[in-house]
Amino acid sequence: MANTLKFIDMVANEALKYAHEKPVFIGTVDRQYDDYYAKQGGGKIGSTLRVKSPRMFQSTRGRSLVTSDIEDVTQTITLATQDHVGIVLNSKEMTLDTTSPREVDRFSRETVQPMMSALTSRIESDFIAFATKATAQVAGTAGTAITDSTAPGQARTFLNQSLAPHDKRIAMTNSKTMAQMVAGRDSFFNPSAEISNQYKEGMVGRNAMADWYENEKMWTLANGSDVTTSTAADAKVVHGTGGLNFAATTAAQAAIGGVFTIAGVYDCHPETKAAYANPKQFTLVSGGATSGDSVVSPAIYLTGARRNVGSATGAELTAADFNAQVMTWVGSASTSYVQSLMYHPQAFQFVTADLEPISENPNEFTRKSFDGLSLSVAIMGDIRNYERIMRIDILYGFAALRPEWAVRMIGSAN
Repeated sequence: MANTLKFIDMVANEALKYAHEKPVFIGTVDRQYDDYYAKQGGGKIGSTLRVKSPRMFQSTRGRSLVTSDIEDVTQTITLATQDHVGIVLNSKEMTLDTTSPREVDRFSRETVQPMMSALTSRIESDFIAFATKATAQVAGTAGTAITDSTAPGQARTFLNQSLAPHDKRIAMTNSKTMAQMVAGRDSFFNPSAEISNQYKEGMVGRNAMADWYENEKMWTLANGSDVTTSTAADAKVVHGTGGLNFAATTAAQAAIGGVFTIAGVYDCHPETKAAYANPKQFTLVSGGATSGDSVVSPAIYLTGARRNVGSATGAELTAADFNAQVMTWVGSASTSYVQSLMYHPQAFQFVTADLEPISENPNEFTRKSFDGLSLSVAIMGDIRNYERIMRIDILYGFAALRPEWAVRMIGSAN
């Protein structure tokens, strides 16, 4: 290769460009780059990634000023994952002229772009599934197609009730649901010229205080064969945890990511604690069988500043109020539903970090980062087969630090 250093640098720049532009969901959430690994020489699979939590402040009534310090609190993501895509470079690529814009553009379109599409599609699909399962609030009616603004309006209401910021909200659905919405109401999307000039890949328009995107990687909830359940007499409810025991389940396992309500348990305003008219919704994180403990989200807070449940009148509940109560699941048994999402970017976090170098030779390994995304490119020779191999890697993790700032939208069964 005439100039391997220039070639590997070019590949890294082109790959980073596509990594930034192609993923629709990743491109709309809070992205963070953990530069700790840039200073320490890089991370590897199993590394702990640090995530900066959204800043929170407290208001005070009265004439006297009470200030709050700006605190950046970090949490950790221990589930770090390294995904990669690799190819064997042929003689044509090995003699590419990196000073020719035409040759660089051809190689980028024919090789780098499809490589990054394959790499980011898998990452984004896993991230969407994780984010959807972490979201407990559901708008719409299972089994009824979304053909008007009713479900989006309900989702908007849930976000408002959760005190999600009004700016930068995103709605994402697959093309089938989008087609039903547009067919049901052609005027649903009527973007202004200013917005249409700023379209990103997958963007459709703006409505219900959100920018709408199409994405074929939306997660599908497949309900189990039994949705007739109740809480056990010994409910295992402990303040500040998500513990819960199920009863009356005939199937071996309720669906992880399934959403349900509990009779007598209502949602409340995050600050005033006044009761909302809607029951509190929970998503199943683990468990779901009649025997053994289950974990649900959000965690149940019975009292204090973080209280998130109450009675229909707003009164505080006790653990005993959860005993032997009917659980109502969203959707029918043995039925699948595509889950659309409406969310604020800070509901979910995507974090990348620099990978540990596998070579100190700049002709063989380089790392690039931009706007919360980091990737590495390695090119090395295989002396056994007399060829050059190139791989592109991303070390990442994700979290849902404020899942209450997200809402699923459910429609017709698949």
